[in-house]
Amino acid sequence: MKDNSTRTALVTGATSGLGYEAARQLAEMGYGRVIVTGRTKEKARRASEDLARVAGRNVFEGLTVDLSISSSVRSAAAELRKRGHTIDAVILNAGMVGRGDLERTPDGFELTIASSLIGHHILTMLLLEDDVLAARARIVIAGSEAARGDVPTFSPTDVRALAHDSFGGDLVAAASAMLRGDQPTRHKASTTYANTKLFVAWWATALAERLPDGMTVNAVSPGSAPDTQADRNATWFMRNVMVRVFKLAPKRLGLAASVETAAARYLEAITWDASRSGDFYASAPKKMTGPLHRVESPHVIDRTTAEAAWTALVELTDIDYSFAA
Repeated sequence: MKDNSTRTALVTGATSGLGYEAARQLAEMGYGRVIVTGRTKEKARRASEDLARVAGRNVFEGLTVDLSISSSVRSAAAELRKRGHTIDAVILNAGMVGRGDLERTPDGFELTIASSLIGHHILTMLLLEDDVLAARARIVIAGSEAARGDVPTFSPTDVRALAHDSFGGDLVAAASAMLRGDQPTRHKASTTYANTKLFVAWWATALAERLPDGMTVNAVSPGSAPDTQADRNATWFMRNVMVRVFKLAPKRLGLAASVETAAARYLEAITWDASRSGDFYASAPKKMTGPLHRVESPHVIDRTTAEAAWTALVELTDIDYSFAA
């Protein structure tokens, strides 16, 4: 087994569920330091202490960050710079399924997109700017099968059609409206979630073009793992119907995997070599669990739209990164 004792990992959203389990598995892999984030100092501290007890290794550090608030993200990045660690693996796991009503952050972004993508974008850009990441760092951001467009009730918006119908063909303007939750886009929790994860896939594609050689980024879906708290803010229908169906369905249908199996997908991705970067990996088409496959749906691998989405995100956050040799 590779000696990971000198390696450091960062896991967002690690106080419960997939992030917590991913952090535990990193310790099991022998990582010498695992930084776990929580939205409050107390949650981060408690998670690091609980993980040390469960894993039997005192390698965890807490970090406070609310990914939906840009000032909190910037403070967390400054704290990481102050600690002086070189981070080898970044698992951007934090996120949520939104409620039925549109919710905005103090920065004016739709909440689901802010916590799953925008906060992670700002954090990653700052880590890159501050030279905190190792030369061969592996970045993994949580995707979802919902982005494929073949999951019932989860249908991502056709950005090209939206741009054509409402923005004179301007893909950047259409992407910007979706990121903010502005009209004419219509907020529906399941659609917004699918859109968020599609933007996550595009983000990985665009960022890969900007990273130095040897560093990689991929969007990786953990698959369906209903035994988490990801649905804590979801609609009544999602919590009480969809999640229960997934939990109670026979295993042979492949609608649900254990938290351990789902989190292991992240760890699989951080072991890939430098030839795999900028892609979105999920279950096979129309599946919710099983081996990881590179998603090749036309709307997912549309590099023009990916660049437009990146441009919109940069304009809204006022932060970018492009490696200069």
